[in-house]
Amino acid sequence: MTESRIKRLATTLMDATTDKDPLVQEQIYNALCYLGESEPEEILNSCDEYLRLHDKLAYPHRVIILKAMETVVKNNITLLDKSTAKVVIFLASNEMTKSKLNKIGLLRRTWPGERVLERKERGALRGCSSTWGKDVVAVGQRFINKGMEEGLTKVQPGILPHYFVMQTFANLSVSNVFGMVPFLNSILGTMLPMLGMAKQDHMKAVFCYALQHFSESIQEYLANLDKAPDPTVRKDTFSNEIFSAYEVLFNSWLQHREAKLRLAVVEAMGPMSYLMPSEKLEEQLPKLIPGILALYKKHAEAFYISKSLCQILEASVNIGSRSLDVQLDSLLGTLHPQICAPADPSVPLTVKNHTEVLRCFTVLACSFPDRVLAFLLPKLESSNERTRVGTLLIMRQIINSAPSQMEIKKPFILSSMKLPLQDSNNKVKRALVQVISAMAHHGYLEQPGGEAMMEFLVRQCALPSDAVSTPSRALAGCPVPAGRARAMLPFSRQVLWPYLLEFVTPIQFTNALTPLCKSLMCLATKKQEEGENASLVRYDLNANLPSPYALTTRLLVVSSQPYAGDCRGPAALRLLNALHYSVHPALDQLWSKRVPLLVEHIEENTEKSLSQKEWEEKLLLFLQETLAAISDSTWICHFVTEMCRQLNSYNGFPLEKNFLYKCIGTTLGACTSKDLVQKQLQELLETARYHEEAEREGLASCFGICAINHLEETLAKLEDFVRSDVFKKSVGLFSIFKDRSDNEVEKIKSTLILCYGYVAMYAPKELVLSRIEADILKNIFQYFNTKVLGIKVETKDLTLKLCLIRSICMISQAIYNGVKCGDFIFSRKAELVAQMVEFIKAEPLEAMRTPVRQRAMITCTYLVILEPHLSDPDRIFPPQMLYNDTISALKDLLKSLLRRNLTPHGLQDMFAHLGPWIKSSKEHERQRAVEVSAALLDFYLSKLNVSTVIPFYNLGVLIALFSPRCSDSLASVRQHAVDCVYCLLYIQLCYEGFARDHRDEMVEGLKALKKGLEEPDFTVLFHTCNNIAMVIGKRVPPDQLMSLLLAMFEGLADPDKNCSRAATVMINSLLKERGGVLQEKVPDIMSIIHSKLEEVDEEHIRKAAQQTVYILASQHKSVVVSSLLGSPLPFDSHTCTMWRSLATEPTLTSQILEQLLEKVNRDVPYKESKCFLLGSGSERIATPLPLAATCALYEIMSAPESGAAVLGLYPPLFVTLLLRVSCTVGVQLPKNLQSRERRSSSSHGLAPPSPPLFPGRWAAGAQGTPPPAMWNSFLVVQTPQRALRRRAGR
Repeated sequence: MTESRIKRLATTLMDATTDKDPLVQEQIYNALCYLGESEPEEILNSCDEYLRLHDKLAYPHRVIILKAMETVVKNNITLLDKSTAKVVIFLASNEMTKSKLNKIGLLRRTWPGERVLERKERGALRGCSSTWGKDVVAVGQRFINKGMEEGLTKVQPGILPHYFVMQTFANLSVSNVFGMVPFLNSILGTMLPMLGMAKQDHMKAVFCYALQHFSESIQEYLANLDKAPDPTVRKDTFSNEIFSAYEVLFNSWLQHREAKLRLAVVEAMGPMSYLMPSEKLEEQLPKLIPGILALYKKHAEAFYISKSLCQILEASVNIGSRSLDVQLDSLLGTLHPQICAPADPSVPLTVKNHTEVLRCFTVLACSFPDRVLAFLLPKLESSNERTRVGTLLIMRQIINSAPSQMEIKKPFILSSMKLPLQDSNNKVKRALVQVISAMAHHGYLEQPGGEAMMEFLVRQCALPSDAVSTPSRALAGCPVPAGRARAMLPFSRQVLWPYLLEFVTPIQFTNALTPLCKSLMCLATKKQEEGENASLVRYDLNANLPSPYALTTRLLVVSSQPYAGDCRGPAALRLLNALHYSVHPALDQLWSKRVPLLVEHIEENTEKSLSQKEWEEKLLLFLQETLAAISDSTWICHFVTEMCRQLNSYNGFPLEKNFLYKCIGTTLGACTSKDLVQKQLQELLETARYHEEAEREGLASCFGICAINHLEETLAKLEDFVRSDVFKKSVGLFSIFKDRSDNEVEKIKSTLILCYGYVAMYAPKELVLSRIEADILKNIFQYFNTKVLGIKVETKDLTLKLCLIRSICMISQAIYNGVKCGDFIFSRKAELVAQMVEFIKAEPLEAMRTPVRQRAMITCTYLVILEPHLSDPDRIFPPQMLYNDTISALKDLLKSLLRRNLTPHGLQDMFAHLGPWIKSSKEHERQRAVEVSAALLDFYLSKLNVSTVIPFYNLGVLIALFSPRCSDSLASVRQHAVDCVYCLLYIQLCYEGFARDHRDEMVEGLKALKKGLEEPDFTVLFHTCNNIAMVIGKRVPPDQLMSLLLAMFEGLADPDKNCSRAATVMINSLLKERGGVLQEKVPDIMSIIHSKLEEVDEEHIRKAAQQTVYILASQHKSVVVSSLLGSPLPFDSHTCTMWRSLATEPTLTSQILEQLLEKVNRDVPYKESKCFLLGSGSERIATPLPLAATCALYEIMSAPESGAAVLGLYPPLFVTLLLRVSCTVGVQLPKNLQSRERRSSSSHGLAPPSPPLFPGRWAAGAQGTPPPAMWNSFLVVQTPQRALRRRAGR
């Protein structure tokens, strides 16, 4: 019974193959394959029977069935019995030979082995025949004897075989080598006499195709004789037949004018050359090789020529041919240009051609190494870029593939690379890197001259990323990828370690540090695994290596910018940890614990998330712990000396140099030699580049950190430096540089002042407090104030002024944080505060050009909290005056910016920046932002000069920004917000063409409304907001109304609930006033209301949204109903809320109910759908619109307010819903709702379904049960009228 059913189904599917839709054909194919997986033999027999009965079925439709048979055979070959295999083979054989292809001479080749017919229908015929051949091949993989038994009946002596028979034999020989090769002798014996009978190109091509695959199969068979069923088979079994075929191909067919045929011949001769008798091949080589080489000039596509030539060369070398020696020059001269022509990655055959030509060079280099090198190496001096690149690619190939022959040539090859090392061409560099990588694998770099190769690679890695085409990962011998690095270590470790360490410290190799550190890390790990930890770096054997002090300094400093240079921080720290024993034996335990934590911190963060200050503090703490663990004064002295020596190396790296200064300060702090501390501090002061801000900061930080342990020495050195000649002006001839010298002196003074600030901040408070007024402040003001003829002249240098402010701020913080802060009386406090106030007053009010005002105010913040209290702080530092001046300066600044672009677009740009502050949750921020906004809009209105009437396109957005603020919690914000709306409406009137002095009665009424905003009573506020909205609604142009509403809806999420409520009041007021013109926008507004109900979970928002829906429905009933009916089923809670808002007013509710009844009655309740597969049954699917209308009826009637409207429409409601219930028996939900219901059920497991009377919650019950939405509506409407009257009365 099952078999007959499957057969019927398969027959039905095959009948449908005549459908012209490709998607339908694909589905039929997939269905047949699916059925074949369960019953392969039944399906194959069914297909065989169908094709025999429908002999006239068109070829394109037969192909679908045959492809399905092929797939079934391939996937179930082990399950087939011999009888089924014989059926498939016999069918395919007969079908394949039905075509008259032998009489068609129009076959042309796209490439050897793939043929197409010129005409469309012949293409279908070829596809059909090819598929039959594939069926035979698929079955032949297991039932080779059955296949050959049938196939040999199609090859008769003296009769030219069918095209697809030969093609199938060729494919079968490849798919089943061991089964097919024993038959090949017989096939070749029958086929060879027919070569002369082939007159048409497509038959000649298929014979070449067969000979190629036969030869390849024989080679594979001979290479695996230990697995072959007949191990007695030898090459000479086929040699004579192959040579006979070769003579026909080479002497006759290769000369043919058809290019595709020539390529087919060439492709066949490559594999055939392996099987030709040795003496015959030797005899033919003088003609064969020139003949093959000549084809390069005739064919643009050279892959098949190169592939065949490589096979011929390999066959010639295998027999020890002497003919190659004579033809070597012509071979090299022809093959070299093939490599020099760049391969196009988008054309795969050009890439394959390169591979085959390189294989040819491998064959030649193994046999003639001297002559090949003599040919190649002089070409490295060529002026042609392609020649140099191609030659290097060949060198890489022969170094990798002919290592034994190149062993004694290593010095010669290395010396020949000196010129390419100097080449500036990026393509040549890339090729050279690949050559060096090959050299590293084969031990070249251990030879004299190998260091030059390594230096070249490091220099390439150190180039900027945009200046080199070879990525830094190309570091030979130990490239960036760890796996590849470890694989190359045995070949290059001797030269790489410790030689690569020489490139770590020079600053010019900074960009190469990541690959360098990773490579050295790999090498160090390998040496440690071999037990060489103690002697990891032998300084006694390598005089040029950087000292452990230099390595530690360098790696620690570059780690301060961990994500620079391809994330060099982790690599540098890991290498530092690997070298711990060479740095100092005492660091093993500390570094093995601390370094992984530092690396982990980098990897857990990103460049954006990492706090630079926190990271530097971690590194400085690590350095401090390192110095404590070493606890060797001599080592520390050498270390700090090396740090100072490296300072000048970082002149182009300000961030790294700044951190190095901090490291020097930390190390000097750990140094016990006070003389050395003073000497290094003096050297730092003398060599610093004071004109660079980062250097000034770094030097000051260094002095501050050093003062933690050496306060006396630090202060003494600063005073000594002042007494030196650095401040003395030059006279005489060089006085022309006076201005420049003055500028430099000011920068030095700025640095010294900053140094004192850092010293006060870092030094121990119990020591520094007593020195602040006596020494530190005295010297600071000595540097700051300059006396001319005994009169104090205040400096105008901004840097000096800012450094003074910062230094006083740090001193104030130091005093405040001091242990004895409460006992310290800061006698100069009033003087310093007065100085800060002077700075603030001196700043221009019309602009904020410098940070002086901000920093001075911050400094005052720290000063005023110190003892003693100021006698009259308001006189010295009047806060209200400063605040007013600052706000005034801000207003002037923004006005000047707005003046440059006095257009709506310029206004929009301004408020794009002010908007977040206007909506801020902080009252003081809102107050200042709205105040500034009012000033800007008033300025804009006063300067506006409209020559032509243009639209004020952003009026709606700006009014929506300010109008809700009319109910802000701050009275001042409310007042300024009204001013903003007032200005915006007058700006709009100006753009409409009114004069600037025109006064509009309604807009002027806004001023009167401002009084109502002074009271904090919410009722008064919202009533005033409603009046403001009425004014806005009458004056906003129609094209701005929708943008105003959309922006108002965004105000519902305002953090100030008063403003959120005001937005709802204004939205509803605007809709009452102007909603009648928004019919086309109603669906968009409804969608926005729904989205806002989802976003904001506030009761006042929900009630306001219901009111908005009611207002829209009173103006556009049909559009609102249609929009809500388009909501997805089942209705979510927010959609239900919107439906229930339509039940508030009886007249409107009645009209809505009538519309819903019409939609229920107008459309059919269900549609019948036939089943797809067997059987003639059908199912009923509910139509969506009546279903949605029924759910809507339930939601409206569930609202108590709908009682009166329901009573008025009771008869039609009852009848309609009763009919609706009766029409839903046996009806299924729509497909999309069924799938949603299944997902819901699966997600809830065995939980019971939702109660059917919950609004919008319904699900499909058992088949034949009406959906609960139907019952819900019916149950509501059939409630006794008395109860409904009671409910309506309430």
